[in-house]
Amino acid sequence: MTQPITVDLTGKSAVVTGAGRGLGLAYATALARAGASVVVNDVDGAAAQDAAKGIRAAGGEAVAEAGPVGSAEVADRLVARAVEAYGRLDVMVTNAGILRDHVLWKMTDEEFDAVIGVHLRGTFTCARAAAVRLREQGEGGTLILVGSPAGQRGNFGQTNYSAAKAGIAAMARTWSMELARANVTVNAIVPVAATAMTETIPAFAPYVEAHRHGAELPDFLRKGEGFGTAEDCAVLVPFLASDAAREITGQCVGIGGDKLALWSHPQEVSIAYADGGWTPESIAAAWPTSVGREPETVGIPAPGA
Repeated sequence: MTQPITVDLTGKSAVVTGAGRGLGLAYATALARAGASVVVNDVDGAAAQDAAKGIRAAGGEAVAEAGPVGSAEVADRLVARAVEAYGRLDVMVTNAGILRDHVLWKMTDEEFDAVIGVHLRGTFTCARAAAVRLREQGEGGTLILVGSPAGQRGNFGQTNYSAAKAGIAAMARTWSMELARANVTVNAIVPVAATAMTETIPAFAPYVEAHRHGAELPDFLRKGEGFGTAEDCAVLVPFLASDAAREITGQCVGIGGDKLALWSHPQEVSIAYADGGWTPESIAAAWPTSVGREPETVGIPAPGA
């Protein structure tokens, strides 16, 4: 008879960035429910304090540490807070993010840099600080990086966000190799949920608004689109932080609504050869009937599409 699997994070310490609300708060809450002690980070100090207070009121263990992710100073401070409060660090969840959406020709340098700074640099600095501590402890650990379907497929008006999330997926693959000997797993999660961010996507906006007022998300979203609540997505985080997932690393795992998925890594899907190499003319002649016969699709499909 198969023994039931228990996800128990008792004795583990986690940092969750951008955890004052939305998906980050759901991740922090799920970790605490599984027994982990959590450092709740948010750029909004009051939101971080309220989130930590709510976790404690529900019987969990949490402290708040405010600060905008991106700099090495903030990243080091988050790791130090976990060690100060709980004596160790076991899990780093790099969730913090912002949006500054515009099409390419209207996006400013400041909008591009702001999103890259929080998502990509913030993931890098927090993961680096965590990796240093985890290697010093010598007991393994977990990095959980938060990606997006936009980073897997691109999304109209999100040059900065899509680039950052694609980079995060690539960093997860790279760090999984670099940290393997230290027994540190590194995975990217690809959540899809009704949040303030997804409300900016016109196709999802009416459903997010209705859900905010108590309506259930329809089955065609929960199943067909894998689009649900933040709490639906949050369950993946304690699983990946647990002993049950110690062999899982370097993966991009999607979750949302009733759907759990493994994203493929980029790979060659069609190949052609030319003896002696190619010329522009020979590529033009071969393309329609060889590698270009079935071009890859782009973008996030709209609900019902």
